[in-house]
Amino acid sequence: MAGSTALESSYNDNIRPLLDAVDRLRNLKVTEEGIQLPTIVVVGDQSSGKSSVLESLAGISLPRGQGICTRVPLIMRLQSDSNTTKLSMHLEYGGKTVPTSEHEITAAINTATIEMAGAKKGISGRPITLVVKKKSVPDLTLIDLPGITRVPVQGQPSDIYEQISNIIMEYIAPKESIILNVLSATVDFPTCESIRMSRQVDQLGERTLAVVTKSDKAPEGLLEKVTVDDVHIGLGYVCVRNRVGNETYEQARVEEERLFKSHPLLSQIDKSMVGIPVLADRLTQIQASIIAKCLPDIVKKIDDKLNRSMSELNSMPQNLSTIADALKALIRIVKLVRESLEKLLIRGEFEEFPGDNSLHATARIAEMLHKYYAQLPETCPTLEKQFLMEEVCVLQESKEIRLPNFLPRSAFLTLLKNKVNTISHMPCEVVDTVWAYIEKIAIQMMLKHCENYPQLKSASQRVIHGLIDKMRDRSNKFVKDMIGMELVSDYTSSPDYMNSWVELMKEEQQFMQAIEDHSKPTEISLKSFGKVEIGYLRSYVDVVEQAFDMRMRLTAYWKTIVLRLVDGVALHIKHAIKCLVEDELEDELINELVGPKMAGIERMLEESPATATKRDRLNKSLELLRQSKDVVANIMDRIVADGDK
Repeated sequence: MAGSTALESSYNDNIRPLLDAVDRLRNLKVTEEGIQLPTIVVVGDQSSGKSSVLESLAGISLPRGQGICTRVPLIMRLQSDSNTTKLSMHLEYGGKTVPTSEHEITAAINTATIEMAGAKKGISGRPITLVVKKKSVPDLTLIDLPGITRVPVQGQPSDIYEQISNIIMEYIAPKESIILNVLSATVDFPTCESIRMSRQVDQLGERTLAVVTKSDKAPEGLLEKVTVDDVHIGLGYVCVRNRVGNETYEQARVEEERLFKSHPLLSQIDKSMVGIPVLADRLTQIQASIIAKCLPDIVKKIDDKLNRSMSELNSMPQNLSTIADALKALIRIVKLVRESLEKLLIRGEFEEFPGDNSLHATARIAEMLHKYYAQLPETCPTLEKQFLMEEVCVLQESKEIRLPNFLPRSAFLTLLKNKVNTISHMPCEVVDTVWAYIEKIAIQMMLKHCENYPQLKSASQRVIHGLIDKMRDRSNKFVKDMIGMELVSDYTSSPDYMNSWVELMKEEQQFMQAIEDHSKPTEISLKSFGKVEIGYLRSYVDVVEQAFDMRMRLTAYWKTIVLRLVDGVALHIKHAIKCLVEDELEDELINELVGPKMAGIERMLEESPATATKRDRLNKSLELLRQSKDVVANIMDRIVADGDK
């Protein structure tokens, strides 16, 4: 094998198709769709010898010791080409391809690095790709990452360690990544920062391979290091000798072979664990294995992402091009809004919003009405703390020349008005609360269904706000009329009034005896009022009997008033919601959004920048995923065909 590079021994025709497929997927940037690709990621502490390993694998000289290629991820794609005797190289970065040569590679990578990471000593996660086509190279793709350093040098940012760590973790965390950990034989492996990082994502070392550099510099104890394996390297170790001085790569391999055969300590290391040729062969086998293992999962992920993107694109509104298309879209939006509001406000169906109780409209409105009912006084309110004094005062002021024992109706109506006025604000408050809630729901549903037409949002909110104002005004007029009717007359056909009054009046005789007999206590117990003080009423014997009768009538009638105010408001709100949802909202939206001379419709033809950007992104994503699917399908077909031979 002397006279040829170590890379010739690792070439395998079955690997190239798999690697080409993954490289094409990487070129298509399928990782931007969240689909991870099988990758060999090269990590190591600063000065661990990463560049030397990559040079030996590629058979070319790379920039070293100048902090050039380590400031950005370097994707090194090695492609064996048996039909050529010439080295072909080019760089890919920033959307362009730049041909280069071995003599120019340092300057070319320097230029690319400056474009990606700036002219100073900072780093960047934006990668550079180096493609090397040569007769005697293994088919490999490796990603070389910046060397780990804890102490920033002059010109580097103070958080250089954190920046490098973030880039490394981004590349080694996916389970599809194989970690090639470059360790110097001159250091204790457990102290290496690269080991600590790799163990964070691969604790058992199942996808970590270690290459030990500078074996000739620290041969003592190396055998024990790579056999005891204190740091859990699941894929094993490969020990190598770095190229020295002006040695050619062929000479370096000869010297490496001689070193591991003749050195008294290094020769004890198993031959399957030493040399660049072994490393190249191990990498190609591991790479082929991980690619073949991951391909079915990649196929599934591409299909899943393709279906999701297609579904998302199909869920977007069509790109409207005509007035007719825009009108159809508007009618569809209005129909969807109506259907949603019917479910929420009328039928009480909220399965579309199971986790948001604020949208369970029928329940929330029922709670508002229940609270309103609870706030209304259960018993007839009185402005006087002393029992019957309110009635006594009004009766005294209602005296006139007339037959005795007639209950003056004017006095009854005066008292009734005073009591109704104490609660007259409550029906207006509840309808205001209900309509504010309905407005919120209606706007929320409108915004949901015209999400893709932001040009409609402002106008539609204005329409809904104006319509709800009208509905609120109607409701306020209705409840004010209800209050007005209670103030203008006293009437009910319900027998409950008379039954209740008769029951209350059963205590009249007992009450009057206590008033007339001054020897009796000045406190009396009444079923509906509890214990009441009556001593002061003995001074108003001429009107106290009428006052008692009037209080009992007001008490009996009050229950009727409360029920009318509650039932009337509830039925009105139900009816108003039905009118809003089934008739008025649709008419108002169509009339206002279409506008004079179809001006509103024409606005819909102007697709918003956000929607246009989303549509373009989805179309590009679909094209990328379709191409990726074709790439994977072709290689899967080839694998099946090879298996049938």
